[in-house]
Amino acid sequence: MKLKISDRRKKIINRIYKISLVIIGLVLVLFNDTFGKLEGFVEFIVLYFTLLFITIAYWIFKQIKSIIRLKNEKEKTELLHLKSQVNPHFFFNTLNNLYGLMEKDSKERGMVLKLSDMMRYSIYEGQKDWVSLKQELDYLKNYIELQGIRYHKKSDVQFNSEIENPQAKIMPLLFIILVENAFKHGLENLEKDAYIHINLTEKDNNVNFTIENNFELQQSTNTEGIGLKNLQRRLALVYPNKHALSFDVNTKSYKVELSLKLKQ
Repeated sequence: MKLKISDRRKKIINRIYKISLVIIGLVLVLFNDTFGKLEGFVEFIVLYFTLLFITIAYWIFKQIKSIIRLKNEKEKTELLHLKSQVNPHFFFNTLNNLYGLMEKDSKERGMVLKLSDMMRYSIYEGQKDWVSLKQELDYLKNYIELQGIRYHKKSDVQFNSEIENPQAKIMPLLFIILVENAFKHGLENLEKDAYIHINLTEKDNNVNFTIENNFELQQSTNTEGIGLKNLQRRLALVYPNKHALSFDVNTKSYKVELSLKLKQ
């Protein structure tokens, strides 16, 4: 029977090992005269520096491996972006043609314009490393307004934002998967009393995004969908140790909170 060690325990053991090496090194430096007279001290020094060398070499190897993996993932992502542009470009041009055929100041023309703006943002801005917080905010507002027109049912959809620096830089298309899930698993399946409450605040380059919606009890509340896994992976790559993503689920509501520290 193989004994499995959890990732958390592995991290603790690894941390204790590194701290022990540092402590032993400090002790050897401070009390070199005392320990230098002990029998077997030279052998111990050789063993210590061998372990230290192996530890440093292993750390360098992990860093190089991580850099190569990130480079490969970036290349795959860029390839997927290129492949996905064929149909969106066709769709984008078609929307522009429809917009020109519609009557001025019509409701339908306004819808096409918003959808066209969203497509433009996804195709062009979505490929960039960074966009302004205002651009991301406008994209979410367009999406929410279009969803409000799409669903012909009474609902309580609120989007409140308080931004200190609209030009602060953020990874594009960061919040949309959470908003899409709220509409898909909440409002879309509820006959009445559906609500989606969204709050986005930014102060001192700290962003806090919360979204809460109700849902039918029969609906799945699985937080490990492909979209969420993709979001978690993107956050880990772009905001390592600078973000927190939490889920709060009960029998009536589903709440997600995302906080992160923007790069300056």
